[in-house]
Amino acid sequence: MPRLFLVDAFADRAFTGNPAAVCVLDRQRPDDWMQSLAAEMNQSETAFLLPDDLGWHLRWMTPLVEVDLCGHATLAAAHVLWETGIEEKERSIHFRTRSGDLVAWHVADDVEMNFPRTPVEAELAPEDLPRDIADALGVRVLRHGRNARDRLVEVDSERTVREVAPDLRALAAAWRGGLIVTARSSDARWDFVSRFFAPGMGVDEDPVTGSAHCALGPWWQQRLGKDDLTGYQASRRGGVVRVRVTEDRCYLRGRAVMVTRGELAD
Repeated sequence: MPRLFLVDAFADRAFTGNPAAVCVLDRQRPDDWMQSLAAEMNQSETAFLLPDDLGWHLRWMTPLVEVDLCGHATLAAAHVLWETGIEEKERSIHFRTRSGDLVAWHVADDVEMNFPRTPVEAELAPEDLPRDIADALGVRVLRHGRNARDRLVEVDSERTVREVAPDLRALAAAWRGGLIVTARSSDARWDFVSRFFAPGMGVDEDPVTGSAHCALGPWWQQRLGKDDLTGYQASRRGGVVRVRVTEDRCYLRGRAVMVTRGELAD
């Protein structure tokens, strides 16, 4: 039978960070079965794991769609494989995904993951942000950009990031991808803060978004002149993501906590 877990990722205690469902499959399952399970779990992402010759085939699904890259569900998947003894903690785990091969390994009490660097294509002026997205966001934009999946918007302060309350219905109509809102942190513990909204993908607000930091890392590396950064995602649950930026990769680092485990009836 498939085994099913709920893990809080980018968290050092339960009920914080970003919850992800992780399904360890007993055999290949149809896409519609997996999408139905993801809708049933109703988490921002459900990770599906199936062993292959090189390690594990890994896919991620929101309640509505399959996505190309997900940081917190990858962290959750690695945590499940180590905590259940399926994989030895002393060994790295290799995942084959729609975004290429990813690797996770332990660093002290943390998990570090090797992810693709996905910077925005160019820095654009506020007036270049489409009006329907700007209206849905409802705050003053300093600068912005986009990559293949998401739009990144920098605003004037951490307070603005924490208080932003976009019109989610309007945002879903205006933009089908994710919207990252970020500012330099006023707290010395963090270099920058962010929030992530993707109502067009079935996720109104994602609590802690690892994949967004593959764009946030290069964005703030350029502005702060440092390769090792610490981000705080200022959602209601909140979570810390450490980012090490190299020429073509972003190394994401965080912790995870197992919350529930069980088996599916089918």
